[in-house]
This record gives sequence, C-alpha cells and structure tokens, in this order.
Amino acid sequence: MLDRILVVAGIIIAIIVMSDVFQSVIVPRPASRAFRPSAWVSVWGWRGWSSALMLVRNNDLREDLLGIYAPLLLVSLLGMWVVLLVCAYGLIFFGMREGIKGITDFPSALYFAGTSLITIGYGDIVATSGWARLFSVTAGATGFAVVAVVTTFLYSVLQQFQAREVFVVMLGTRAGSPPSGVTFVENVVRLGIGDSLPAFLREGQRWMAQLMESHLSYPVLTYFRSSHDYESWVATIGTLLDASTIAITCFDVGSVGEARLTNALGRHLVKDFVHYFNLPPSDEIGVERHEFDLVFERLAAVGVPLVSDRDRAWELFSETRRTYAGALNAMARWWRIPPAQWVGDRSSIKNLHAVSLPGIVKDTLDARDAARTAGTERA
Repeated sequence: MLDRILVVAGIIIAIIVMSDVFQSVIVPRPASRAFRPSAWVSVWGWRGWSSALMLVRNNDLREDLLGIYAPLLLVSLLGMWVVLLVCAYGLIFFGMREGIKGITDFPSALYFAGTSLITIGYGDIVATSGWARLFSVTAGATGFAVVAVVTTFLYSVLQQFQAREVFVVMLGTRAGSPPSGVTFVENVVRLGIGDSLPAFLREGQRWMAQLMESHLSYPVLTYFRSSHDYESWVATIGTLLDASTIAITCFDVGSVGEARLTNALGRHLVKDFVHYFNLPPSDEIGVERHEFDLVFERLAAVGVPLVSDRDRAWELFSETRRTYAGALNAMARWWRIPPAQWVGDRSSIKNLHAVSLPGIVKDTLDARDAARTAGTERA
C-alpha cells in the first residue's frame, strides 16, 4: 500500500510540473487560476529580491542587480522543473523498486530518475518489469520535452524583449531619459516635426498592443529591465499616456483623434496589467495644479497651440489622468522602475542621458532644483 501511495504521489507531482510547464511556456496567458509553482516563485521571488535591493543606496548598482532577476528567474524555473521531476520519478521508481534491478534505497531511485530524465542511463540500474520500463521511457521523453520547450521559450522571450526596447529607445530620443510626456510634446514642436506626432502616436499604439500580447502572455517579460539607464517600459507607457492627455485636453487644433486612440489603448493596457498581477491601484491624479500651470506655460513658450481656458483645461486634464494615474503608479511601484516625471517616485529624478535639446536640459535643471529644495539630492 505504501509503495502504491508513493507511485501515485510521484505521478501527481509530475502532472503538476508538466501542467505548469505547459501553461507557462506554451499556452498564451494561462487561463487556469490553479496553483502553479512557477507563478508562485516569480511573484514571491520578485517581492523578496526587489525589497532587499531597495536597501542598496547606490542607484546604478541597484539597477544592475534588479536587472539580474529576470534572466536568473528563467534559469531557476528550468532548474526547479527538472528537480521536481527528478523527485516525482524518484518516488515512482522507489515505489516500483521490486521491478527495477539496482534500486536499494530512495537516493538510488533519485539517481535512476535523474539519469532517465536526462537520457544518460549508465546501465547500472535497469528496469525489468513492464510498468517500470514504461515510466523510465516516459521520464526520458519528459526530460527531453521540458528542456527543448524551455530552450525555445528562452529565444522567444529574448526576441520579444529586444522588440520592446526598440520603441523605448526611439521614444527616449524625443522624450528624454527618464522620459516625459511634457518633454516629448515640447521637443516635437521645438524641432518643427509636429506633423509627425500622429504617426508616432500610431507607432505607440502598435507598440502597446504588442506589449499587451507578449507581456500578458509571458509575464516573465515584465521583469526584464531596460538595457538603457533611467528608461523603462512602464515609464514609456506613462509618457504616451501623458502626451496624449495633454493633446486631448490642452491642444487647440482641429483633430486629436490619434491622441484619443492612444489614450484609450494605454488606459486599457494599465488596467489589464493591474488586474492580471493583482496590483492595488489608488485614486490619484499625480499632478498638482501648480505643476500643470508650469507645463502650460512651457508649452506655450515653444509655440504649442493651446486652448485659452486654462481652468477648463486643468479640469479635463485631471479628470482624464485620474483614470490611469493610480494604476500606472501601482505598476511603477511593483516593478521598481527608475523615477520619471509624474510616474513612480519622483523624489530623486536624474536626467544624465538626455539628448542635448533645450527642453530636456530644462527638465534636468528643474528636477535637480526641486530635489535640492526638498533635501533629497544625493551624490
């Protein structure tokens, strides 16, 4: 009876592991809400890893260490699946030890499970009964399938990450580093390429649609940090949302249709992310009236066509931004993104990698002056 219990327990563990691999790697956006070891490891691993690294005072070192998590997670998940399968088949083989020549104890059953799983059997332990032979062949097929599928998955994840970063860098050349929706609008007008704004917003819509498809299907992608300092995919979403909100509520032009579409898609995106990752959004605007007035004056100074009723513009701006600001900041807090204008922790914004445009330089000076005033500037 005990041997049968061991065999059943091993089969159950193997099924759980293979189901986890299937849902994590093959099935886009797992539909099942059942317990999955990989999801538990991903969430709680990130919670512990990021919380511990918040104690590191050196920003660059902290970002480097945070960037290790996603690649380490992928390797760890593969290792976890293999170890659990070895344990599962070890239980099965130990329960069937009467039909396997050479198994005398549980460690030798684990050894046979490991050699069977990675298909390098040495012949010192041999299955002699029908069921034992069946499970030894099954172990070899399972191990081969897991390694092959996960290896393919690694290449797919890296390709999706690189595709994501192309637009992040493109936006950074227009919006600065860290990116800002205000700076984006200001520089587009200052450079005389205002006519290209609708086309760029359409590109932003395509990027956000791809982001929803890839990052919700394979959540491990969300933990990959940008390869460029002071940039992130979350801040890029915030930049597109803020720029489109400014266009909708402040521009005095004939049509802002692309801005409305960008804003709607961006709000859909952040709500999907906070729902999927169970992040608690807050009801906030994230911008004070005096900040809005300064932005209004900056945009007017570079020739942006603005509405005449600033009070009404502020009312519409605050109402629109309230629909996504809480969710966006919840994402910024969870993924510990570098601070950006109006997104995340803005107490110590640095702008050391901006392109040499007057508007972006002004952002840098404003941020540093504000930080010195608040007493938060650090060397």
